[in-house]
Amino acid sequence: MEETISLKEIFDVLKKRILMIIGLALGAAVISALVTIFVLTPTYQSSTQFIVNQSDTSQNATYDVNDIRTNVELINTYNVIIKSPAILNDVIEELNLNTSAAALANQIQVSNADQSQVVDVSVTSTDPAMAVKIANTTVETFMDEVPNLMNVDNVRVLSPAVLGADPAPVSPNTMLNIAIALVVGLMIGVGIAFLLEYLDNSIKTEQDIEQTLGLPVMGTVTTITEKDILEGRPSIRRPNNSNVRRESIGS
Repeated sequence: MEETISLKEIFDVLKKRILMIIGLALGAAVISALVTIFVLTPTYQSSTQFIVNQSDTSQNATYDVNDIRTNVELINTYNVIIKSPAILNDVIEELNLNTSAAALANQIQVSNADQSQVVDVSVTSTDPAMAVKIANTTVETFMDEVPNLMNVDNVRVLSPAVLGADPAPVSPNTMLNIAIALVVGLMIGVGIAFLLEYLDNSIKTEQDIEQTLGLPVMGTVTTITEKDILEGRPSIRRPNNSNVRRESIGS
């Protein structure tokens, strides 16, 4: 026999376990906040931009569309060169970094916006000042080395990386982590609530008897507490001891 569940039964299960569900969600949010604030190390990001042409041109020279298209297509090549050991080893040596070229490459992101000739170099580090130094030094090293590697002799920095007065970390995002933990906690709480309800084989209602035993319910006996008994019968007052004594004396 196929069992079905109605929306009312779903809401009844959620209402029955609502405290557990809320508790798990709040607990997950608190744990996420504590881990994010006190355990995870914040990282900072610094960016710089530069533009690369194949050859230097005078101000009166006309720009060829084909040359611009070629420059844009070479951006991917520039991205590989910037993150190559030929560039990063010089950066590590100049800044006296205790890392490898491969590890430093993972901290650097190179991209060009909207298929333009402008290249963005972003560096993430646990030290905001070091992120600025790595970004600027990487671009400067690229400017010095790229003429020897390719036919490029016109690299100009558009905006160097600068250290702000109060740099904010880019990760971890405390509010985002708390929101994700809250949603995950709610999902886990709802899942546990339905699991407990599924594993609960006890009989609670008349419908459970009919569905489990296949027998009709002839009648039910409700649970009567002492409070129900007292509320259902007239109140009984104790006699006043002083009046009883007076009556007995007078008689």
